[in-house]
Amino acid sequence: MSPTRENVVRIMPDIANEARPVAAGQLAWVGMGEIEAPVRIASPEGGETVAAARVNAFVNLHRPDVRGIHMSRLYLHIDRHLGAEPLSAASLRRLLRDFLDSHAELSDRAMVELRFDYLVRRKALISDNTGWKAYPVTVAATLDRTGFELELGVRVAYSSTCPCSAALARQLIQEQFRQDFGTDRPLDPDAVLRWLGSEQGIVATPHSQRSHADVKVRLSPHAAELPVIDLVDTIEGALKTPVQTAVKREDEQAFARLNGQNLMFCEDAARRMQAALNADERVTDFWIRASHFESLHPHDAVAVAVKGVEGGYGPRG
Repeated sequence: MSPTRENVVRIMPDIANEARPVAAGQLAWVGMGEIEAPVRIASPEGGETVAAARVNAFVNLHRPDVRGIHMSRLYLHIDRHLGAEPLSAASLRRLLRDFLDSHAELSDRAMVELRFDYLVRRKALISDNTGWKAYPVTVAATLDRTGFELELGVRVAYSSTCPCSAALARQLIQEQFRQDFGTDRPLDPDAVLRWLGSEQGIVATPHSQRSHADVKVRLSPHAAELPVIDLVDTIEGALKTPVQTAVKREDEQAFARLNGQNLMFCEDAARRMQAALNADERVTDFWIRASHFESLHPHDAVAVAVKGVEGGYGPRG
């Protein structure tokens, strides 16, 4: 009787283990990029949310005589860990330890990177409305013989009103006032009030633009959680003019006031964030890029700030 498919044991080739590389050499990183996976995130209120993430998973290959690593093992670890518990420093450390344990004799360094949007419900400035706001988040963790490192990145959108443009607009308004009211007759307060509320009076306005703050921080080795919302709140609190969600007229007016009270060049924005992060003991190093997408011209105004730790982030992060 010929053997059936069920009772035949197939021995499949394992080229990664059996074959030798054509050219020997150690490799800094080998792994998988853009893995699609859900990630569980603890919310500040004590609940959880789930986000769709893109994951890069890598180990080094320090054996020059071995052709490849076991990529399927990396994928299975990602699948098992990210679905088991909310993302944290401790969960990422365990994930990387499993990367290395499953590649014993091959690797002594492991890295994982995640990108996802953190969706948060934000309150309006004045009205009782709320709305959803998505913050792009990046998380990168490495584990090797020197220890565990964890980096957190966020992008925050905000409004920036140019101080130079504001000064030039004020000058034009002053000139229009002198032209309309002169200097040799008494002023009628009601007439001035009407003039200030007219387009004829406010003949110029400063230009504002939607801007991005891209922030990367290196967290203390003792960090237990991923302070995503804390970092976002720190950046938005420093800038004062984060973009809004639900907006009624009273909210728009409050937003206009915030812009008028927080005129800033990109240099001002970067320094505000720099000062706020310097005061955070959880942050051991950081890289900040303030990008103002100018409405005056087609190129951007950009400023970069770093903490300045030796061996830390460079000008491009």
